[in-house]
Amino acid sequence: MPLPFPSRAVPVVLAGAVTALLAACGPSAAAGPAAPPRTAAAPATSSPFSTGPASALPVATPAQDPVDVRTRESTLSIPSAGISGLRVVPYEGTTDDVPGTRIQDRGHAASPYGKRGGVGPGQVGNFLVTAHRLSAGGPLRDLPAVAEGDTVTVTAGGVEYTYEITATRKTSFRSQRSLDEQRAAVPGSPGATPTQAMITISTCATPEDHAEGNFWSDAQGNPEHRIDKIGVLRKTATAP
Repeated sequence: MPLPFPSRAVPVVLAGAVTALLAACGPSAAAGPAAPPRTAAAPATSSPFSTGPASALPVATPAQDPVDVRTRESTLSIPSAGISGLRVVPYEGTTDDVPGTRIQDRGHAASPYGKRGGVGPGQVGNFLVTAHRLSAGGPLRDLPAVAEGDTVTVTAGGVEYTYEITATRKTSFRSQRSLDEQRAAVPGSPGATPTQAMITISTCATPEDHAEGNFWSDAQGNPEHRIDKIGVLRKTATAP
């Protein structure tokens, strides 16, 4: 049976129908498959330590050290006191307790950490280091002569931490308040929140105490007073 209109009109009608259908679906359908949606970039932010927009700064993800720096042995050097590479042995405890004194008796420096101790090298808080002045070779015999502005270097795990001595204080073993000040996260300020890495290097004041007629000592043989040198971290670098 003949068609009611010429056959060549069929493609035209179909093309018109397809075009109308694509138009109803939106312009993207007419143009082909839709491109994947784009996510808007988050606005740049800056940290308190940055010197410009975050987008202008390189992003580095340092490898995580599996060793707690508090438990890592280190070495201590104080050029102005003639001290170079003094071994510092960490232990869980507090300054000049029995375990700490035993370490000092072997000629080493002792560094307590934990609830009653300090932090590790370079960490925010108080890195505590104690050693003998007279016995076991007297590694800190010249510590009292160290002055403000002198530098102290601690090397641990391939990193060199340089502290600057900023103060001297005296600790009394017969005063809990004085001991709390020595062991505080901010030296001299028990209860204060630390914001920087600091160091306390301590040794006995036996000659000074004896010169004043004070021969008191505790169960470990520590005299009443200790001389403490306080420092602030100024530089961190890869150890040579």
